[in-house]
Amino acid sequence: MMTRKIFFFLLAICYMPYAICGCGYTTRSMISSKYRTIYIVPFVNKIDIAREEYAGNKYRIYRPLLETDVTKAVINKYLFDGNLRPAKEGSADLILKGELMEFRKDPLRYDDDNNVTEYRVNLIVNLILRDNKENKLAWEEKNFTGNTTYFTTGSQVKSEGQAVNEALEDLARRIVERTVEEW
Repeated sequence: MMTRKIFFFLLAICYMPYAICGCGYTTRSMISSKYRTIYIVPFVNKIDIAREEYAGNKYRIYRPLLETDVTKAVINKYLFDGNLRPAKEGSADLILKGELMEFRKDPLRYDDDNNVTEYRVNLIVNLILRDNKENKLAWEEKNFTGNTTYFTTGSQVKSEGQAVNEALEDLARRIVERTVEEW
């Protein structure tokens, strides 16, 4: 009986350093301390609805002023995150430039009557982050995507507008995370 207690005591002592050290996870930003502010250039809508292959795909759609919604969502997410403060272009440490390249609504599921019951909404952008003080490229991302899915029937029904807002939120979150990660 006593050896069992000693065994568990020694086992606890052996694992104590692992419990104290943890896994190294941190909630602080990995971005350099020299970057405090960011300017978000208003996103440009580069969706080419006149392309023949674009017109032939009924799931690629055009939504007016979507680039404005993307810009607002990204600025709001930076404000919420707090690692980089949005600032005017001349005084910003970093400049984020983005182009809205595609807005897609793809079917995922069909019912027995061949009606779509679930869609995935994708917002695809190209991004460039520049160091404004040193006038150099920090990183560039092509086809950066934010998305969500939504059902048209059942208990989890959402409107397309709600799904677009969720995709905007997902895209903005991913952009901010990409910016504050160590690059």
